[in-house]
Amino acid sequence: MTCPLRAFKNLSAPTYACKALREVLWGHSPTLWGPLLQRRNVLSMSLGGGMSDYYKDSVAIGAFAAMEKGILVSCSAGNAGPSPYSLSNLAPWITTVGAGTIDRDFPAYVTLGNGQNYSGVSLFRGNALPGSLLPIIYAGNASNATNGNLCMMDTLIPEKVAGKIVLCDRGVSARVQKGAVVKAAGGVGMVLTNTAANGEELVADAHLLPATTVGQKSGEAIRKYLFSDPNPTATVVFEGTKVGIEPSPVVAAFSSRGPNSITPEILKPDIIAPGVNILAGWSGEVGPTGLSIDGRRVTFNIISGTSMSCPHVSGLAALLKAAHPEWSPAAIRSALMTTAYTSYKNGQSIRDVATGKPSTPLDHGSGHVDPVSALYPGLVYDLTVNDYLGFLCALKYTGAQISGLARRKFTCDPSKKYSVGDLNYPSFAVNFQSSGPTVVKYSRTLTNVGSAGTYKVSIKTETQAVKISVEPETLSFSQVNEKKGCTVTFTAVGSLPSDSNSFGRLEWSDGKHIVGSPIAFSWST
Repeated sequence: MTCPLRAFKNLSAPTYACKALREVLWGHSPTLWGPLLQRRNVLSMSLGGGMSDYYKDSVAIGAFAAMEKGILVSCSAGNAGPSPYSLSNLAPWITTVGAGTIDRDFPAYVTLGNGQNYSGVSLFRGNALPGSLLPIIYAGNASNATNGNLCMMDTLIPEKVAGKIVLCDRGVSARVQKGAVVKAAGGVGMVLTNTAANGEELVADAHLLPATTVGQKSGEAIRKYLFSDPNPTATVVFEGTKVGIEPSPVVAAFSSRGPNSITPEILKPDIIAPGVNILAGWSGEVGPTGLSIDGRRVTFNIISGTSMSCPHVSGLAALLKAAHPEWSPAAIRSALMTTAYTSYKNGQSIRDVATGKPSTPLDHGSGHVDPVSALYPGLVYDLTVNDYLGFLCALKYTGAQISGLARRKFTCDPSKKYSVGDLNYPSFAVNFQSSGPTVVKYSRTLTNVGSAGTYKVSIKTETQAVKISVEPETLSFSQVNEKKGCTVTFTAVGSLPSDSNSFGRLEWSDGKHIVGSPIAFSWST
């Protein structure tokens, strides 16, 4: 079930997903929706949650109630990347999903009068441009407005753009809206160039006129040509759909990133899944651009965002639940996380399109989902409602705050020492403070969901500033659902600059399964 943001805001929206969500949010138990929730195993919510304390976050509160009923809640990580601390839906009982690309693309090339070609992407279909080169002009030179380069509404001078292709800079207004502005001013085509904020990430759009989007570097080269040639010309060639694009996946630049701004000890996002240029069902209420002036109607569209990656994980969670009906939401999430992959078949790490460098657990979490491996994870990190209540005690929430979140009377045991690091999460985030302790211990319990076997631990780390030890180093299981505990100790023997990060990985393996957990280290003052 997917609950769109507009329906979430409109409490009368007649969708099962939103009615179910409203029930768990507000604590109502009408006869109709109580049985509905009992029959549901996955709640897919492609909407933004809060970045405040969990007891103030309505999505976190609703997700807690769903989790109690055995429902896995999958949420979008957000589209505020690549800035750090840009994540939403941070509660540990929510599966937080970032976005990666797939191996399908929609190339549309810019050919310049100087013979140079630059690759871009577009969903525009047809041969609306003539075969010959056309005049091309930079939007900033065809406007009297200070932000004319952005092709905002009513900023282009028709006499300067009529019959020409217009180079617009990305930013502020919607990408497809810029094309509408160019078309209204008499332009026959558009080249939309990324700025530093978007880098080389290319997202295909169903433009209203022949148009393509190019990366920042290509945009700078095209702009340089426009400024150096007295009579610049260009055309756009649309290549349709291409598959087998490599490398794939790469982390989308828009995908929101960690660290976790609410609980730094919980690594988020959890995983990434396909979220760029995804074929999706589309309402006939609006055209493929979503603009009111778009008279086209389609039943499918190509959409990008973590709102697309979230349903992918929801579907995989439903698949795992069907294969393993006895698994809890935490066990399903653990299976997806610990079997996710972080490198390509050639051994190179998954790339981050925002930097062009290898991505990190703050970008991709545990990695990209691998459905086949997730069906048989070997071991899982399971969690119960009581574990989450203990987590809230570790956050030093008051009884009233916990009651508001969990909707029950609950009092933390004053004789018990609660620790966020003891939450049985499938990943690790360790924060060292320059004036604080240099040793951090996390407790974990693994449950055998496969055949009997012995698992040995292995550790990888990219920094010499932290030593990692695991006790015991070997776990032997003789039966299904058997549980074994371990303690992971992180000792800072050096330090890195404040607000810096380093990464590692912890894996348990019996020779057939690899149960992997990412580790993120941070240093702060």
